[in-house]
Amino acid sequence: MASPLARFFLVAYVLLAVYATLYPLAGWRDPGVSAWAFLGAPWPRYVTAFDLAANFAGYLPYGFLAALAMHPALQGRSAALAAALTGTVLSLALEAAQSFLPARIPSNVDVLANILGAAAGALAGARFGPRLLEGGPLKRLRTRFFEPGAQADLGLTLLALWLFAQLNPATLLFGAGDLRDLVAGPAGPAYGAEFFVAIEAGTAAANLAAVALLASALSASAAPARSIAFALVGMALVVKTLAFAILMRAENVLAWLTPGAQLGIALGTLAALAAMSRPRGLRLALAAALLAAATVLVNIAPPNPYLAAILKVWAQGHFLHFNGLTHLVAAAWPFAALAWLAWLAARRGKSGSLG
Repeated sequence: MASPLARFFLVAYVLLAVYATLYPLAGWRDPGVSAWAFLGAPWPRYVTAFDLAANFAGYLPYGFLAALAMHPALQGRSAALAAALTGTVLSLALEAAQSFLPARIPSNVDVLANILGAAAGALAGARFGPRLLEGGPLKRLRTRFFEPGAQADLGLTLLALWLFAQLNPATLLFGAGDLRDLVAGPAGPAYGAEFFVAIEAGTAAANLAAVALLASALSASAAPARSIAFALVGMALVVKTLAFAILMRAENVLAWLTPGAQLGIALGTLAALAAMSRPRGLRLALAAALLAAATVLVNIAPPNPYLAAILKVWAQGHFLHFNGLTHLVAAAWPFAALAWLAWLAARRGKSGSLG
């Protein structure tokens, strides 16, 4: 059986790979040589294990998802070969595009590592894909706990991207939709600590409640919607903590748990619990309103002096492009979610289902 979820995940992953490879997408110019010149360049003088591992790991999920997305049209060796070939084409195209960016350096070694990663993922996807898609544990979990249909699969993809966005330590807790880096404006006036705590609490509470309501609305009628929703929120908090543990110093691992964040978690939890007993359509409408309100709040929030002091000593290093990617996903996520909700509202029938 074909899996729309695997295909949605693949599309999302390709878009993320394109942005991460071409980040910061500024200063495009004619390199003066063929965009494919890097293929015949000598072996780089300095090649780090981290770069090789990162390029291999970056294309491993691509190969796996591509093999799953091709099922059942292609299976076994055919799926593995097709997934590896498309990964090769994607890597070559993006590496050639880097030739036009002054901040990026195309590399034949990167392409080789990408191809090996895509091939390894493709082999794994071809080997285990049928089990996952035809009665395997993931298929059973998908069927048991969530509404059927492509609309729900797209919603699950959005929730996965929301979890990914939590990996950026520079954003407020659950603070998606911040466009101020993209649309720069004059600096606002200074505010007192109480004002910032209130804004941060409102942002975290509104986003937490909105995402919990989305998760509960995606849940099957017989599934434990509250448990699913708060398991998702708990996973987001774990991801946020891991982001600080990996990207920041050990003593700052809970720097995100500010007074405003703590208050927001409490208020958002209470709001979500109060709204989850409402009909599915009302929950989706409330989620849309909360996402819109949270997006406004995060764009008027003054900078957090405490977090800003920590970020001053944050050496992004190898994670520069990854952090740019998570920042983009966090900025775009609520708008994508609102578009999905609007599309869903236009398609909803009288039964109250997602279809």
